[in-house]
Formats: sequence, structure tokens, C-alpha cells
Amino acid sequence: RWGRGSGWPRSGGIRGGAAMDLFGDLRRMNKRQLYYQVLNFAMIVSSALMIWKGLIVVTGSESPIVVVLSGSMEPAFHRGDLLFLTNFHDDPIRAGEIVVFKVEGRDIPIVHRVIKVHEKGNGNIKFLTKGDNNEVDDRGLYKEGQNWLEKKDVVGRARGFLPYVGMVTIIMNDYPKFKYALLAVMGAYVLLKRES
Repeated sequence: RWGRGSGWPRSGGIRGGAAMDLFGDLRRMNKRQLYYQVLNFAMIVSSALMIWKGLIVVTGSESPIVVVLSGSMEPAFHRGDLLFLTNFHDDPIRAGEIVVFKVEGRDIPIVHRVIKVHEKGNGNIKFLTKGDNNEVDDRGLYKEGQNWLEKKDVVGRARGFLPYVGMVTIIMNDYPKFKYALLAVMGAYVLLKRES
């Protein structure tokens, strides 16, 4: 026998599976409830996008939060650390700063330390980077014929970090099926969650 409204057997029964429960919940919802849940889900997604766009404006960086994907900056940062970036164009780039930069021909930005700064008389600044855990500078990573980075290459400068919080992102990139399953579960939870 089933308990009233609980969806669980009162005694000795076995639950029929998560997928069956999901479809059962969807069937029991009337149209108004379903529209309400879809609207809730849309509001959560749009709120997240607005927060992200707000962070871009406040920090001046096109990617205000990034995940460290390699061990090239150990011991300063480890794989999976979450970095918070700013990119105010008035701030001069200094040797010793940790910057995130993009290189033409590479999709993923790189997090490394500025080791040399070369300032020309006209105010143009060029600089060289290197990973703390690497033996050589980054000239081998730059596009062919490029020996220095410029301010236009900088995505942001590291201002703070949370250790290992970004491991979830790395796992989702390494195992795409896990990512889609997690997104499906989160979407189903938001759609099926009822106000109490």
C-alpha cells in the first residue's frame, strides 16, 4: 500500500526507479504547475546570466572567474583552483603579477606569472610570462614569431582564489556524460520542486 501523497511505500515495497518517478511527477502536474516550474527554471538561468554580465562590468574582465586546468603554476595555484580576476586598463602590468592571457590559435586562456616588463617611450608595454612550475618562459606558447605579450592579450589578473572548487568543472570537461547527467538532474529538480 502507498502512503498518501508521499510516493513511498508504507512498508516492504521497492521504489520503481528514478526515471519512473520523474515521469509520474510530470504526469501528475497540471499545466499551470508545469508552466510555473518552467518559468522558475528560466528565471534561475536568466538571473545567473545577469550576475555573470554584472561581474564582467564590475571587474573589467571578459572572464571574471576561471579554473586552473594544469599544474604549471604550482605551488601558487593547483589544478582545480578557482581564480577571481580583474582587468582594469589603467593599472600598469608589473613583474611578479599573475595574469590570465589568450594566445592567438589557442582556445583556452593560460594562467602564468609576468617575469619581465618592457616599457617603450611611447607608453606601450610588452611583457613576458612563465609558469612557476615550468623551467622555461612562455615564448614557445605564443604564436609563431611573437616574443612578448601586450595588454590586449590579457583576460585578467588574479586577485583571489578558492582552492580546488573548480574540480567540478574539470570533471565535467573530462567526462561530458557526467556533465549532461548533472544538468538533467538539476533541471528536473527545478522543474519538479513544489512549493511547500
